[in-house]
Order: sequence, then C-alpha cells, then structure tokens
Amino acid sequence: MSIFGSGQESRGLRQRAMQRIIRARYILGAAAFLTALVLNSGVSWWLSFAILMLLLLGVVALSASIPRSDDTTRAQPVSDPAIFRLSDQQLAAQLPDPLIIFDHEGTILYVNPAANGAFGPLARGGTLLLHFRAPEMQTLVQSVMSDAQAGSIDYSERVPVERWYRATVLRLDQGGSDRQYLLSFRDLTEAHRLERMRSDFIANASHELRTPLASLSGFIETLRGPARNDAVARDNFLEIMQKQAERMARLIDDLLSLSRIEMKAHIAVKDQVDLTIVLNHVVDTLRPLATHLDIEIERHIDPGPVMVLGDRDELTQVFQNLLENACKYGQSGKKVVVELKNNGEGIKATIQDFGPGIPEEHIPRLTERFYRVNIETSRAQKGTGLGLAIVKHILTRHRARLVVRSRVGEGSSFTVAFGPQKAKA
Repeated sequence: MSIFGSGQESRGLRQRAMQRIIRARYILGAAAFLTALVLNSGVSWWLSFAILMLLLLGVVALSASIPRSDDTTRAQPVSDPAIFRLSDQQLAAQLPDPLIIFDHEGTILYVNPAANGAFGPLARGGTLLLHFRAPEMQTLVQSVMSDAQAGSIDYSERVPVERWYRATVLRLDQGGSDRQYLLSFRDLTEAHRLERMRSDFIANASHELRTPLASLSGFIETLRGPARNDAVARDNFLEIMQKQAERMARLIDDLLSLSRIEMKAHIAVKDQVDLTIVLNHVVDTLRPLATHLDIEIERHIDPGPVMVLGDRDELTQVFQNLLENACKYGQSGKKVVVELKNNGEGIKATIQDFGPGIPEEHIPRLTERFYRVNIETSRAQKGTGLGLAIVKHILTRHRARLVVRSRVGEGSSFTVAFGPQKAKA
C-alpha cells in the first residue's frame, strides 16, 4: 500500500484540473464571447441551447488536444523485475568483496562467501575480534561501536600470502535498540604490489644510472685538471668514459623496450610464428659471439615447422636474450644446447648451458628488474639486469611461461613452455 493517502490524491486531481483550465483559458474566453453573441442574436431558445452545447463540446475537445509540455510523464505500472524479489542475503552473497555483519557484542551474524574465502571459515555466532587480532582492527571496531561513527583502516593479512585490504566499519540503522554493524573489505593487494614495484624500479634505475654518471663526472674533472696534458691518461680515461656511456645507453634502451612491452601487454598476439625458423635465426646470429667465447652451440631442432601464436620480433628477442646469457654466463662449460620439442601436450624450447649454475635461492627472483646473482660478473658482461624481466613480460603476453632449472656446478636450463596451440581459423 502506498504511503501517500487519499486526500493527497484528490488534491492532485484538483491541481491537474486547474492546470488544464489555465492552459485552455484563451479558448474558454472565445467560447464565452461566442455564447454571448448567440444569446443576443434573437434566435429561438432551443437553437441557442444547441449552439451553446456544440461550442462547449468544441472547447473540451480542443483543450484535451493541447500538448501538456509541463506535465511529467506518468510511470506506467510494470511487473517487478527479478532483482526486487532477491533478499538482502542473496545480494550480499554475490558481492566480490568480503562482507561481515556483527552485533553490538561483536558476535558474527552474517558472513558472505567472499569473506569465508579470504579469511577462512567464519562461523555465525563466533566472536569477530577473535578472528581479527591485529591491534589496528580491534581499535577500529571498538571505536565504531562506541561512537557510531564510520571508520576505515589499511589492513594486511600475512598468511598464507601477503594481502592488503581497506577495511571499513559502519553502523547499520535498524531503527531500534538492536544495533548491528557492517565490516567490509576492499582488496588493495594489486595496488600495493604495483606501488612497491614502482618504488623499487625508481630506486634501482636511479642507482644504476648514478654509478656511470659519477664515473663520467670524475673523469671529466680529472681531464680538465691533472690529466689535461697527459695523452696516455687521456686516452685511457676516454675509453672508460665511452664504456660507461655505452652502459647507460644499453640501460635506457632496455628500459624503453620494457616500457613498450608493458604497453602492449593487453593486446593478444594473433600471428602464426614458426619457432624452428626463429631458433635457427637466433643461433646463426649469435654464433660469432659463441665462437669468440670458445663455445660450441648444439642444435636439437626438428626440420619441420613448429607453429605458435606470437609476435616474431618479440620471440626472437626472448631467445636471443636467453642464448646470449647462456654463452656469457655459462662460458666455462664450453657448450650450449638449443632444443625444441613438440610432444602434443605443448611446445617447449630449451636453452641449456653447462657453466657454474645458479644457487637455488636466487632462481625465484631472476626475472625481477635489476636483480643479479653476481653484480660484478653481470657488469663485466655488460648486463643491465633487465633482460630476464623483458623475457618474462613478453612470455606473459604470449600466454607462455619460463621454467628455470639449475644446479651449482652443473649448469642451467631455461625452458620456454607454450600451451597447446589452437589451429588458426
């Protein structure tokens, strides 16, 4: 039943009638004028009555046909959509964010599935503060319960993995003494991760650029001072300065490359690429480097085509990076094996060296930006610390993964694993 009474409905009818009369005021005036003329014309009374009735009918018809531009469109009765038949609990259960309702004693009254998934099973009737023991959470809940003012904090869970949330507590107005409260969580984990990556990236990039810049500044000062007339020292310093400038150029090139790849991360690859051709091209390109380092490259690549969805230039960059690393850092093994397998379950391209290997604790962090197992060795090999980060981002776009296996003293293998490929339509 409507909250509006019958008296209000009658007032509305009178207002609409008055509005219609106002809109037809000119027609009514003309009708009155014509009626006066008819009554004073001397015709019989019955003819005057007939003419008057025709005029009144015309006035009613004309006033009904006048557009009502100031009237709001009346809502037509429609059948209730399904959403209005859903209960509050059904709606809360569909929310992707964790949500908990509790009473003034801290007893849990309702938990939606997202909250159970995020924080483990939270039974109805349990005590809220026994599940959330962090001091900042306890303070937030007790503060809202005491003064009824909504509040929020940043809340983190460390187990089983680190997650960050924006926790908000507010009082639900029940219109009575039965006070209830809502605790909701908004997941900020990805935002915190990106912020940490950005901070680490800026710190690492500034550090990597600061070292060669300091070196260049020192040599320039020396050349302008004590070594101004020393030809031998000048040539030596200029050679070092050139190497430092080349190092900064490589770093900037890798940063730009990484930025371009990240910008295309959401664009799916659609071209068919033959990995056999890509790997053979990479081996032929880097063979001079392998020969210079006294390394033999073995190919275990079938002659037939092995097709994957991908970007040829980006995949070439991946395997060039992996093979160049194998030659530089596995130089002591004197051999690198390039292998391509397609066993029906997936395509795997592996580059294996027989060098000193990588300690196990370093393997999970190899694809982090600027991460190096041995800083001095990496710099000696003209590495920027971004190569494997670029590889990881390219493979992520290609829906592929990098699998690293290594044993100290036995060498390392880097496998690019592609999932089963769909035939091109």
